[in-house]
Amino acid sequence: MMNQEDIKGIIPHREPFILVDEVLEKDDAHIVALKHVRVDEDYFRGHFPDMPVMPGVLIVEAMAQAGAIVALSKPENKGKIAFFAGIDKVRFKQSVFPGDTLRLEVTMTRQRGPIGFGEGKAFVNGKLCVSGEIMFAIGDAKKD
Repeated sequence: MMNQEDIKGIIPHREPFILVDEVLEKDDAHIVALKHVRVDEDYFRGHFPDMPVMPGVLIVEAMAQAGAIVALSKPENKGKIAFFAGIDKVRFKQSVFPGDTLRLEVTMTRQRGPIGFGEGKAFVNGKLCVSGEIMFAIGDAKKD
């Protein structure tokens, strides 16, 4: 449905910090996206050299970026940015390794003004790796 170039037209993230490679499904409240975890990702040099594991916080960030694609696709949010405002009930169930493909599923649960909430899950081969609630704030993309 969307490749990374399409995604860059919606969210401001760029290499090396764009963590969504493609979108499989998207509507006004839900997204299914993929992150292909490459063996040459820079963070594997230090996390951990003898047993590379994708940092859990980056999996949460990937879920947040997927959610931002939903939020920033809305006409009223065009040209804005989604800032992390909080995370809650995050659980890490399984490690993610180089060569894995993360399936990111995020559902926006509510939004009041610029503040919104979503529930995210990340899977590898159908197994739940991470789940949690994400809070975000929509704001201007330019610094005053």
